[in-house]
Amino acid sequence: MISKLPHVGTTIFSVMSKLAHEVGAINLGQGFPDFPIDPKLSALVHLAMQQGHNQYAPMPGLPALLEALSEKVHRLYDVTYEPDSEITVTAGGTQAIFTAIGATVHPGDEVIIVDPAYDCYAPSVELFGGTPIHVRLGGDMKFDADAVQAAITSRTRMLMINTPHNPAGTILRDADMKRVVEMLRGTDIILLSDEVYEHLVFDGEPHASAIHYAELRERAFVIYSFGKVFHATGWKMGYALAPKSLMTEFRKVHQFNVFSVNTPVQHALAEYLRAPLHYEQVPALYQAKRDRFLNGLERTKFRPLACEGSYFQVADYSAISDLPDVEFAKWYAREKGVVGIPLSPFYQDPPKDQYLIRFCFAKQDATLDAAIDKLCGT
Repeated sequence: MISKLPHVGTTIFSVMSKLAHEVGAINLGQGFPDFPIDPKLSALVHLAMQQGHNQYAPMPGLPALLEALSEKVHRLYDVTYEPDSEITVTAGGTQAIFTAIGATVHPGDEVIIVDPAYDCYAPSVELFGGTPIHVRLGGDMKFDADAVQAAITSRTRMLMINTPHNPAGTILRDADMKRVVEMLRGTDIILLSDEVYEHLVFDGEPHASAIHYAELRERAFVIYSFGKVFHATGWKMGYALAPKSLMTEFRKVHQFNVFSVNTPVQHALAEYLRAPLHYEQVPALYQAKRDRFLNGLERTKFRPLACEGSYFQVADYSAISDLPDVEFAKWYAREKGVVGIPLSPFYQDPPKDQYLIRFCFAKQDATLDAAIDKLCGT
């Protein structure tokens, strides 16, 4: 059989998580919390099941949840997305990204991807016949608007951005977003703004959502994740926002992809979102974990890069080893007992002489402290 993705193998996340299990290492690799979700939320899911909400939900999402999301967006950004035509509940952020690409990218279209990038972006583009055009972040993992501008051609169908950024942990600021507005003005280019770490922005910085900018809103899919914000990645629950013209096409693909998503969880989330504190307290929670982990890294030979958002800390290990990053990550797991994720798999063409590894600090304090003890032994 001829593969549609001949260059794609098992993801680095699966490889490193399997290695962590095999060698008994502390897993700071794949991005998932090791602490429980809010008991109130799990109780609401249980209640929904007991009340019999166990059959298919409406294809776009449960009306009560769509209303709650519209209210949340208006509260945060003073912008209204219509629940019945501009919001769709999805089986996680990844499915939303895949569906947005599938709904709008045609064979031969170019899609600009900013590397390092979440590893689902490029394969999703390729599966629908598009051509990924890779542009790198600039120095200190910052958005390089000039490089993105230079990559735009008459064949560009979509620009994908991500803030807060996975894996870099950097954010786009107002000045960056205004450059995006300028470069897309007068074009038919669609924007896909991956904002699954929306509530994980630190140090008092605002989240520069595409929603803030009218010229972007009219051309943008904006993608979110319940799993990231409510510590329940295994539920695979997310949602997408877009103007009606784009969302109509999105739902055409969505209905034949998953049709609808988890009904009792949708009921639970609709009720849980009635209390804004449930998401407003998330930045402080993760900033404290970032600071705890950073304080520990200061006692090691790792050199941390700036982490402005997400729950990922990138660190330079060049003072420890000159091994290529994949080899280093595997060696470190076996010899030192801590798993991180090398950055090269996030690139189409990894930079030469870059010695970076990503750690996830969405962990219990005891897990972070135990990991730091091992890292200090380097």
